[in-house]
Amino acid sequence: MVLKIDSPIIGYKVKTSTAGEEHCVSATPVVHMHETVARPERLIGATYKIKTPEHISEHSLYITINDIVLNEGTENEVRRPFEIFINSKSMEHFQWIVALTRILSAVFRKGGDINFLVEELRSVFDPKGGYWNKGKYIHSLIAEIGNVIETHLISIGMIDAPKMDPHQQSFIATKRAEFLGETPTSLNGTQASFPESATLCSKCHYKAVVRRDNCSCCLNCGESHC
Repeated sequence: MVLKIDSPIIGYKVKTSTAGEEHCVSATPVVHMHETVARPERLIGATYKIKTPEHISEHSLYITINDIVLNEGTENEVRRPFEIFINSKSMEHFQWIVALTRILSAVFRKGGDINFLVEELRSVFDPKGGYWNKGKYIHSLIAEIGNVIETHLISIGMIDAPKMDPHQQSFIATKRAEFLGETPTSLNGTQASFPESATLCSKCHYKAVVRRDNCSCCLNCGESHC
């Protein structure tokens, strides 16, 4: 007998026979992130502090990213970003901060791959120049917001933390040993474990590139053209 189904299939039941008995096994559909997912009354999240030089902003920025837990209590349980808020006492950046948080929150709720947001934000350069933060060169305040989002996505398991293979680790250890006697550089009062003669890495943006035997190598991320 042919049965026509006019409505979407949202679940199913499988009948099995054991010792003459029939059992129904129900399958709960997996919920994926999409724009129609209703906001629950309670979300979990984390708040990150960004302290910039005074010429960028006199006050710190506090970035809060709230997550929703989908398929809770099942093997398909996942945690996904749902909304983002950026707060500061400074009113100088108020308009673009409000616009940015609304756009980012909309992209979060859209679902799918949102990792592209990190690189898009990192590619924004401040025409007045960037700044140093904990030994790393930041192109702009927008780029640092991208770094915060990456940190959050790593913490909830959406993307993997960058790792170096054993060969890179051995190579960096060797280069560090060669420069062990040099004085580490200090950037904006932050002590970094890189030689004073190190230059800026175009990949990780740390002042950690050294040159030895006609070979340039970053002592932070392992980037090398040798």
